[in-house]
Amino acid sequence: MTISEKVAYLKGLSEGLGIDTEKSKEGKLISVIVDILEEVGHSLEDVDKSFDAVDEAINDIYDQLDDLTDAEEDDEDECCCDEDECVELECPNCGEPLCIDDEVLDQGTITCPNCEQKFAIDFGDEEEGCGCGCGHDHDHEAE
Repeated sequence: MTISEKVAYLKGLSEGLGIDTEKSKEGKLISVIVDILEEVGHSLEDVDKSFDAVDEAINDIYDQLDDLTDAEEDDEDECCCDEDECVELECPNCGEPLCIDDEVLDQGTITCPNCEQKFAIDFGDEEEGCGCGCGHDHDHEAE
């Protein structure tokens, strides 16, 4: 039962008592109290409706943020060039994706943190692009 329904029930009980609300001081008091409770009940219903609307709007915002986050993650997976001079390689032993920085590239070998196997870094015959396999030619992007 809602607050408004409870106040309506209380109002019905007070009217059923047959108290004279015009001449009796107690009757006037009960009538005013019931009227105030009725107004409070309507106000609370309005607050509940507003709260539901705000809650729905917040949930929509969260959904939109989730969609944006997913889209950003997809964009990040496309190319490693946006990362700080990082080359993405796959461990030839376990297939773990690795992000190799310039310092490790200069050493020419790496130990996979996943399988702990050491292997030489070899780009094969990749002549096109930056060497990270993304297909970008960084020398021309700077122009």
